[in-house]
Amino acid sequence: MFDCLVKTVRSEGFFGMYRGAAVNLTLVTPEKAIKLAANDFFRYHLTKEGKQLTLIREMLAGCGAGTCQVIVTSPMEMLKIQLQDAGRLATQKVVAGEGAAAIPHPSPAASKKPSAMLIARDLLRTQGISGVYKGLGATLLRDVPFSVIYFPLFANVNKLGQKSSHEKAPFYHSFVAGCFAGAVAAVAVTPLDGRTGHSYIT
Repeated sequence: MFDCLVKTVRSEGFFGMYRGAAVNLTLVTPEKAIKLAANDFFRYHLTKEGKQLTLIREMLAGCGAGTCQVIVTSPMEMLKIQLQDAGRLATQKVVAGEGAAAIPHPSPAASKKPSAMLIARDLLRTQGISGVYKGLGATLLRDVPFSVIYFPLFANVNKLGQKSSHEKAPFYHSFVAGCFAGAVAAVAVTPLDGRTGHSYIT
């Protein structure tokens, strides 16, 4: 990870680490809104009146939330990864041009890095809507298990901080519960996350 960080800063500068951030900032809000709202929706409809939600039903609610989330996540991942890869390729071309005797000074057009809008427009023009959702299957395989693990784990760990069923857990306990649940879920789906990134590039 450190080696990758150093190479990125050397080749693309400090802001190269944030390539694709605009896509994240634009789409992360609706993504999280859909995910959280869907989880609450499914938990509400899976809860039997007068009874607490069982672990299986909590997992089903998480599964539904993860499935709804990929409506936004899949295009976001596609644009983010394609933008990062395009930046890497553009930098390689500039370096190759600078090293070649025939091209001592590459033109600004040659070193221009494509924007998310250009990549999205090109994908829609050449591949249609299916191009934006190219990695849908891999994204489902990552995000659904993440939500299945994360939401039930967070809910149950957070309950440990409640003095009674009518009181909320303290903020610091909810924060730690969120960190713990997120870490466990992220570690669990790391192999699938690697497959997701590969599917968007290939």
